[in-house]
Amino acid sequence: MNLRQKRQSLCFTIEGLNSFGTVLYFTYLYFLLHFKFGFTDKANLAVAALLGFCYALSSWQAGRLAQRWGYFAALKLGFAIMAVGLLTGAQLHFAAGQIAAAVVVTLGMCFTWPVLEALISENETPDRVPYAVGIYNITWAATNASALFIGGAIIEKLGYQSIFYIPVGIAVLQFALTRWLEKLPLPAAVEKTSALPHDANRPTPAHAKMFLRLAWLANPFAYIAINTLIAVLPGVAVKFHLTPMFAGFACSLWGFVRLGAFVLLWQWPGWHYRFRWLVTAFAAMVLAFAAILIVPNLAVLLVAQVFFGVAIGLIYYSSLFYSMDASDTKSEHGGIHEAAIGAGNCLGPAVGAVTLQCVPGAANAGAWAVTGLLLLGLGGMVWLQRSEVETTK
Repeated sequence: MNLRQKRQSLCFTIEGLNSFGTVLYFTYLYFLLHFKFGFTDKANLAVAALLGFCYALSSWQAGRLAQRWGYFAALKLGFAIMAVGLLTGAQLHFAAGQIAAAVVVTLGMCFTWPVLEALISENETPDRVPYAVGIYNITWAATNASALFIGGAIIEKLGYQSIFYIPVGIAVLQFALTRWLEKLPLPAAVEKTSALPHDANRPTPAHAKMFLRLAWLANPFAYIAINTLIAVLPGVAVKFHLTPMFAGFACSLWGFVRLGAFVLLWQWPGWHYRFRWLVTAFAAMVLAFAAILIVPNLAVLLVAQVFFGVAIGLIYYSSLFYSMDASDTKSEHGGIHEAAIGAGNCLGPAVGAVTLQCVPGAANAGAWAVTGLLLLGLGGMVWLQRSEVETTK
């Protein structure tokens, strides 16, 4: 293994650990709030909106600060803040304290994802960026789906304290791995080119920027759907009479499908800069989201997750790929990418919570409201694409 491969292997290891730890904590925090403190779907959605707001507000600035301070300093700061927030949460036994601790963990996490996204593509030639982004996506998606799948079993066997102490141990390990990575010598610089020499279909800079804007619009709506779904998973479990363990088993299918979609998209570049793929994925996501939360049938829940996983896989992959592709300020662009995710994480649950507050007697009112919001996003993306095409003519 040469020096470049060793550095990338360490980056991907840190990334995979980050995904597992954060998903285990943030997903099953809603189960803790529901089963220990009596939080309803409306209350969990309000918490999700708050955390999404904090993430959106901080990620962009964190990405810019990381560009200024250095990637490793930002990573170590992020892991330290996360560990402090998690240890604090483990000692608190009241709901407001848990929410405050979650805000601290969220702020720490803001310093990790933009930097990790930048590290995997830093100093890569444009023809190597798709490969690096592909490995990055597959790595976090695999550990993300695994945490969703086994998280319920973990809390049933080890108790809710495990959602704090396991991520704390992971954060400490990540800090140590980051120090190791920091001490490795830099590999020889690779010559950068402004275009892919073997790709005659590479878009013009104007066309590439159009797709970057389209993906930055689509990805927050994907996370509107994802974070709304995660926040109401305890309610889904109750509806289908599932324990947390079996809720994790049944409701993690979309994560594994997304992982499969990432593998396919990594190997097949035919979707690059093709609007029809992006808009089809958006439409499929809207329909699948509505089916998962509104149709009271377990078979429909499982089938809809297949379409949901494929759709959000392509949308997320588009946003990150277009953000990293031949970008010179990767951490800052990564921060924008993550801030867009945070905006979606905030807006979807906020709409759901407000709707349930206004129409408390309608169990599916929040799901219908978020579905309507997703449809508005689909229309907005079609309008933006047509406007951009007209402008570039």
